[in-house]
Amino acid sequence: MTGTPPGNPPLRVGLVGYGLAGSVFHAPLITATEGLALDTVVTSNPERQQQARAEFPDVRTVATPDELFDRAGELDLIVVASPNKTHVPLATRALEAGLPVVVDKPVAGTAAEARELAALAEERGLLLSVFQNRRWDNDFLTLRKLLAEDALGDVWRFESRFERWRPKPKGGWRESGDPAEIGGLLYDLGSHVVDQALVLFGPVTQVYAESVVRRAGAEADDDTFIALTHANGVRSHLYVSSTAAQLGPRFRVLGSKAGYVKHGLDPQEAALREGKRPGPGWGEEDESLWGRLGSGESPLTGGGHVEATVAGDYPVYYAAVAKALREGGPSPVDAGEAAAALDVLEAARRSARDGSVVTL
Repeated sequence: MTGTPPGNPPLRVGLVGYGLAGSVFHAPLITATEGLALDTVVTSNPERQQQARAEFPDVRTVATPDELFDRAGELDLIVVASPNKTHVPLATRALEAGLPVVVDKPVAGTAAEARELAALAEERGLLLSVFQNRRWDNDFLTLRKLLAEDALGDVWRFESRFERWRPKPKGGWRESGDPAEIGGLLYDLGSHVVDQALVLFGPVTQVYAESVVRRAGAEADDDTFIALTHANGVRSHLYVSSTAAQLGPRFRVLGSKAGYVKHGLDPQEAALREGKRPGPGWGEEDESLWGRLGSGESPLTGGGHVEATVAGDYPVYYAAVAKALREGGPSPVDAGEAAAALDVLEAARRSARDGSVVTL
């Protein structure tokens, strides 16, 4: 983590939204980062205001973004963790107020909107970063290490899954069928798996997708498959589902030398939900959950060898944001990268609707 330079006060952060994203991810990670101070939380929900003050006694709470922007001169960073449809207008307002901004994924509903935001940030000379925390998942960091070591050889196929068993819809904007809400799994969990595939294997030339609404009463896609052909020849098969009665491996990566199979989710989200905070041992998982690397036999019958999982490290994101603001360094996730992922998500939506392969 970056420290606060001697004599410099911490950067004051305004957080818009205190639902899942704001309360579980952003607020705890901001307050765990040296050089950042959570100043104000925006939520119109009285219970969430009370929750924020209980968890962070020094924080101010206000009901509307207007109240936050009235104090723009007292803040150093705005974090947008409100519903998806508000991301672009709130990020635009922050940039026009002269404030750097972090936006939760997806940064926008379209790649064009993301690029417009990026252009505005560049014009104003301000940081615009997208919160893609899954780049610091334990399994993703482990796979990047294996690729750097050439442990797999030439990768032929990358399988990635975010699967859940939620047979009854929970409701709310994330499951709304209204296109304005930018709900559904394609844009929710799909934002993660597509971003990871692009980081690992680069640009995409073709996209094919199947997107289904399976649960009674559901309005938005709850079972989606995306197939990507990367420019370098790697094929990515990406699954996001709320209707998986049996969960598949989180990663199954097949190469010319070996394959890597990893089950289970990174433990950081569960730890944050339980109220735990970054410290010694953060992001480490039990050895029983480590993946296996090898060839010629199923990992379930002892094929290959156990591969130690690198500890996950979500705190790296906000440490990098603080460093970028203090020293003018690069954003940990820039809007151009987010726009490239939205190109893929938009193509996947068209493919699923038309039953076609979309060329980018």
